[in-house]
Amino acid sequence: MPSLMVQGCTSDSGKSTVVTGICRLLRRKGLDVAPFKPQNMALNSAVTADGGEIGRAQAVQAQACGLKPLNDMNPVLLKPNSDTGSQVIIQGRALTDMEARAYHSYKPTALNAVMDSYRRLSSRFPYVVIEGAGSPAEINLREGDIANMGFAEAIDSPVILVADIDRGGVFAHLAGTCMVLSPSEQNRIKGFVINKFRGDPSILDPGLSWLEGYTGKPVLGVVPYIVGFHLEAEDAIDRRQGEKAAKTLKIVIPVTPRISNHTDFDPLRLHPQAEVAFVRPGEPVPPADLIILAGSKSVRSDLAFLVREGWAERIRRHLRYGGKVLGICGGYQMLGRAVHDPDGIESKPGSSPGLGVLDLETVLEPEKQLLNVEARLTLEDAPVRGYEIHAGATRGEGLKRPLAVKEDGVPDGSISADGMAAGTYLHGVFESSEGLAALLRWAGLENVNPIDYWQLRDEDIDALADSLDASLDMEKVYAIIENGNTVDDNRGTPLNRLSESARGGV
Repeated sequence: MPSLMVQGCTSDSGKSTVVTGICRLLRRKGLDVAPFKPQNMALNSAVTADGGEIGRAQAVQAQACGLKPLNDMNPVLLKPNSDTGSQVIIQGRALTDMEARAYHSYKPTALNAVMDSYRRLSSRFPYVVIEGAGSPAEINLREGDIANMGFAEAIDSPVILVADIDRGGVFAHLAGTCMVLSPSEQNRIKGFVINKFRGDPSILDPGLSWLEGYTGKPVLGVVPYIVGFHLEAEDAIDRRQGEKAAKTLKIVIPVTPRISNHTDFDPLRLHPQAEVAFVRPGEPVPPADLIILAGSKSVRSDLAFLVREGWAERIRRHLRYGGKVLGICGGYQMLGRAVHDPDGIESKPGSSPGLGVLDLETVLEPEKQLLNVEARLTLEDAPVRGYEIHAGATRGEGLKRPLAVKEDGVPDGSISADGMAAGTYLHGVFESSEGLAALLRWAGLENVNPIDYWQLRDEDIDALADSLDASLDMEKVYAIIENGNTVDDNRGTPLNRLSESARGGV
């Protein structure tokens, strides 16, 4: 089937961005296209239309294709819960926790799920644009690889390689990545994309000529750095702010070690009347009108971190002085009186005292809740749409004052008796224009200017597609997709200056 795999020299090189833009361009041509990422490691996830869990980048790429996200778009999702281990999610469902070495042994089994999902997806959509993970040059991960060249070889997909020039060393990244690949993998690369260039691209011409001569592969284009462009980050926290009004609501979000789904706050970062500060350990804490506790992959350990870093007392003082506090998912659980983990779902079995802001207790349970939700806030009866991803059941008197009521009548979240603190299980609660405005007014902002986050995101996807269309040789990209590895774009002997041993790969 027609396919294209986009791999990168490094993490955050622009793979997700390029895949998103190409998906939108193919969609504009009237083609049925779907995104695919064999293996993803990220703490930002989305709930699919078929009730599973995938990386948020693939959910955004699905939007670029005009589709709802599906489990098969990201069959393996790894959610780190320690420095050496992750929760393993296969085809949308949490399987188990694994240490890195155990997962390495499990990869042949994971490949079966990957191939099964790819076959099913490609049977529904004539075109599939595939995103790699990290870099294919990670030599220690080459054996049994299912995320990059291992998958490309398994389905015989052509590859384009992306590098971020903003990091520096772009020519070494591209040439060096090719150098450590095997001959068949080198031949699979049909061209290079240089991403995030600032200035006049003609000054790169000598370097581009050298790169093409050295590797025998064409540069498909140089993508400019797009000022003000927003695309949800796959994992890294994006601190960039949109243009702000003279008077803004000050929002502070502590960055915990296992913070998850921090893309929840992108609508706030982009809102002209909200100023968001993500505060890392050791950084000064600016004055705030609203403190938000984000989701967490390891609630009790992140709760202990907040206490160690002085956030418990800081939140209590903030409330005494009239500030507001909001918790989302894991942050909502932390605001209660206690978090219990009797079965060791996230860590060693035990209980942790919560921050005591809401009259609730949470028990972590093996079955993860995965739901797409429509609800109405009890604040102004504002409609919201979101999704739940959590392991745990919350109970207590605080539930009698819910923050929202779902369409089936089930309450969600809680508002404290004095109205100063609130929590919810709903990720994406800020993405609804009316819900966002209601929450900003609750937090103290008067005369809120409404924004349509979904429209903004779609406009940015269009702007990205326009940029790729203008800066890349898209006719050549389309030819690569249509003709796969029968296209010979090499300009000379591949890597003709490398030693025979280097060309043999590692």
